[in-house]
Amino acid sequence: MDIIRPTLLLDKEVCLQNIARMAQKTKAKGLIFRPHFKTHQSAGIGNWFRDYGVTAITVSSVSMAQYFAQNGWDDITIAFPVNIYEVDAINALAKNIRLNLLIENLESVQMLTHKISQEVGVFIEIDTGHNRTGIAPNKFHGINAMLDVIKANQKFQFKGFLSHTGHTYQAQSKQDIYNRHFDALLKMRALKNYYLKDFPDLILSLGDTPSAALCENFNGIDELRPGNFVFFDLMQYKLGACNFNDIALRLVCPVISRHGSRSEVIIYGGAAHISKDSIINLDGKSLYGQVVINKNGKKTLLDERNYLYKLSQEHGVIRTTLQEFHNFAVGDLVEIIPAHSCLTANLMGEYLTTEGEWIPMMSKDFHRSASSPVPE
Repeated sequence: MDIIRPTLLLDKEVCLQNIARMAQKTKAKGLIFRPHFKTHQSAGIGNWFRDYGVTAITVSSVSMAQYFAQNGWDDITIAFPVNIYEVDAINALAKNIRLNLLIENLESVQMLTHKISQEVGVFIEIDTGHNRTGIAPNKFHGINAMLDVIKANQKFQFKGFLSHTGHTYQAQSKQDIYNRHFDALLKMRALKNYYLKDFPDLILSLGDTPSAALCENFNGIDELRPGNFVFFDLMQYKLGACNFNDIALRLVCPVISRHGSRSEVIIYGGAAHISKDSIINLDGKSLYGQVVINKNGKKTLLDERNYLYKLSQEHGVIRTTLQEFHNFAVGDLVEIIPAHSCLTANLMGEYLTTEGEWIPMMSKDFHRSASSPVPE
């Protein structure tokens, strides 16, 4: 593999192991496995999931739904509150696939009811603590108002309640993840019990990698939608959601400069490649990535005192200890393990696997052409 610029290296074997583990877990617990494809955004990687029995997926935009629909996926949930401006594309999609939409306020569903021309599934988003979008689970007046509109429109099929328990990403320990997950579980189960008489087939859908990877109690939940687990990253590792060897992505970057007076190594690989998502290292500093060096054919993970600590658009600055500084040379290729694999993948746009295969992602042009209809 001739790498000459920042390149996203994907360990296919590790990735497949991650998929298999989550597929086996959901099957053992009797859950629908509807993985979120926003992490990898790749038809090629998406096809790997088929070998593990996956037939339904989650995406984060209409354009992403179109992309995967054109690549053979016909049961898709868009886990992002519906955008009324994209209703023409939504209608075109729903004409050809089973499409589920997400609503979280009365205004959106009222506007949608006048514009939707095809049958769609509808989930109501519940805020179980993430405080981003969704209606609080105790706001029965608001939930009932949305349900009244849904029931009155023959094009709508109420699917159930969906939540992204993303506040597990801010947990301080594994026990904190368990606690946040169990709190979300109780809130969602209470909703199911309250509405089950009127909607006996309603689904409870949860989606976040930390609880999906760590927790075992999913009683009352019907569906899991994790996404980041396919690659994992330093955030997940710090949370305890994965082992270090479960991280499947590396950003391979050339060393372009060394500054001994500052114990700094400059790489070709900046915010435009890895993003500015970070975690906090042992010294309380922002860490954008950990570093793997290759010396005499042996890869070595450096500790957190040697880390990617500063980024501009194309430049990355690695701060090193005096002992490790001499293990870097201009022209070396170093591997950066990203803090957040989702954003790194989104920026890079393609993968080079450890088997030497280039795998493209959904292109930015596809995002811009999202209003085009899906071919029949």
